[in-house]
Amino acid sequence: MQRRKFVQSALAASAAIMSTATVTAAASPTNLLTPKRQFKMRYAPHLGMFENSAGKDPIDQLKFMADQGFTALEDNGMTGRDVALQTKMGETLAKLDMQMGVFVAHKIYWTEPSLTSGKQDKRDEFLQQIKNSVEVAKRVNATWVTVVPGYLDFRQDMGYQTANVVESLKQACDILEPHKLIMVLEPLNFRDHPGLFLTKSAQGYEVCKAVDSPSCKILFDIYHQQITEGNLIPNIDRAWDEIAYFQIGDNPGRKEPTTGEINYKNVFKHIHGKGFTGVMGMEHGNAKPGKDGEMALIKAYEESDNF
Repeated sequence: MQRRKFVQSALAASAAIMSTATVTAAASPTNLLTPKRQFKMRYAPHLGMFENSAGKDPIDQLKFMADQGFTALEDNGMTGRDVALQTKMGETLAKLDMQMGVFVAHKIYWTEPSLTSGKQDKRDEFLQQIKNSVEVAKRVNATWVTVVPGYLDFRQDMGYQTANVVESLKQACDILEPHKLIMVLEPLNFRDHPGLFLTKSAQGYEVCKAVDSPSCKILFDIYHQQITEGNLIPNIDRAWDEIAYFQIGDNPGRKEPTTGEINYKNVFKHIHGKGFTGVMGMEHGNAKPGKDGEMALIKAYEESDNF
């Protein structure tokens, strides 16, 4: 598929989904609940974030999220859930006019080389898991899957490691492109995850340009990049044409916005002003426990979304 046609199609679909959600979130007969609020951006909680208020059942949690005005879900562990639950979650998301965010597509090697090594067995394992993720994505109507290239191979020059990673990602794109699925590469910070190959937004940008596929983009995790490099808004601007997804977490603490040093109201305003209509994954914990903590988290998003 031609790159320009693919990108235009994906952007149009995303804009249509966002427009539909704006018009129908409170009125659609398929929507099970009437949202209490409407956010400007598509923030995506994860399962467990509101279990004190909604209970432990995943479907009840989805309904609670929709009732609070959230229009997306993020679930890193989706591939580990049984097929029946995946299917039911996908059906419920559709009824609630909620979009599926990322799930992790493959086994991440945190302490030994995998894609950086260039070893065929590690590449074959990765590609098989990418194939499996396509089936999961179909069940839950997902567009994006998270990919982390893994640990550095200290016995190889960085240039060779990069070439090994790029080749694996190119082959993964051959699997994903026909399904219009996008793997988003996530740079992770050196403090929480020392020794990983991919750490900075510029490096992610370089890799995506080398892979040269609409199915390979950047997941810009604001928490990780605040720790690794800061300079958030300029780096978002520089990498913009390769960013397909954002994740959220304040620093220090990796909790909701307003609990740390990041001016999330300004960051959200900037991203929104650039026309982003995709998902903003809430990949963080709750600063306070219990139902009160969950309500405080929602209030923090109301405050940060008020721009």
